[in-house]
Amino acid sequence: MKCRRCGEVAVIDLPRHNAAFCKPCFLEYFARQVQQAISKFRMFARHHRVMVAVSGGKDSLALWHWLASHGQPTVGLYIDLGIAEYSRVSRERCEAFAQRMGLQLEVVDVRQETGFSTPALAARVRRTTCSVCGLVKRYFTNRTARRLQVAAVATGHNLDDEASTLLGNVLHWQMGYLARQHPVLPAADGLVRRVKPLFTLTERETLAYCLLQGIDFLEEECPHARGATSILYKELLNRLELISPGTKHQFLLGFLRRARPSFSQAEPPPELGACRECGEPSTAEVCAYCRMLSGARRADDAFATKENKGGIT
Repeated sequence: MKCRRCGEVAVIDLPRHNAAFCKPCFLEYFARQVQQAISKFRMFARHHRVMVAVSGGKDSLALWHWLASHGQPTVGLYIDLGIAEYSRVSRERCEAFAQRMGLQLEVVDVRQETGFSTPALAARVRRTTCSVCGLVKRYFTNRTARRLQVAAVATGHNLDDEASTLLGNVLHWQMGYLARQHPVLPAADGLVRRVKPLFTLTERETLAYCLLQGIDFLEEECPHARGATSILYKELLNRLELISPGTKHQFLLGFLRRARPSFSQAEPPPELGACRECGEPSTAEVCAYCRMLSGARRADDAFATKENKGGIT
């Protein structure tokens, strides 16, 4: 297998582009995809400081590596969710990467901030861990971005992520989510701008980037993600991609060009105010995070009271 551009031995084939690339040509292709996404959607300027939300996985570390290697001012954010061994190892990967690259990494420890690990929070409020995890990450990401006064928060969402999310939203006709699905969510009423520079690259391509650049990343998925419908949607799309390469790209880009404008007009963004408890943006008087934390603490107090009564009896 030879590189389509230079004729050297290829290291990866990309059926959706009917192409194969050697290492230098693949890295050039990868860079072109990221640069085009940033430029076309006006994600941020070269002098802007960008906060990269990192998990220790291939996508977020590939994004941070690429931005930092191309001169973009960055700071990393790792949120320690307290998920036993998974969080310990993922935190180590992020800290080691930041140290090797000489980059700043902010760490938010959910247990220190709330008194609970994320699974414990979920148990207290009787919600799934994934649901609580999403709420916690959104809250602390925006709060940290505001504190650091960055121009944008960049996440490692790739083409597979975005296409599977779109499929799920279409299957359930989640109108609000469809209106907001876009590579750029603009800043508004205390919400920091959020961008997805890798959204035209597949998981396989970000994996190749990490392997070629020698990036040590966490391969294991979160144990709470097992059985998630998003994984099923990815598997279904992968089967379609095998039969018809380019399906995921056409599905997502076609939606962004032709359908999303209609959804965004039909579903205007909700009005935001400041949470009475913490000051973060909220559609209600008290934000969802503060309500959840209050509920968890009440549940904890109730449990402790029952234990004390049992001891007296």
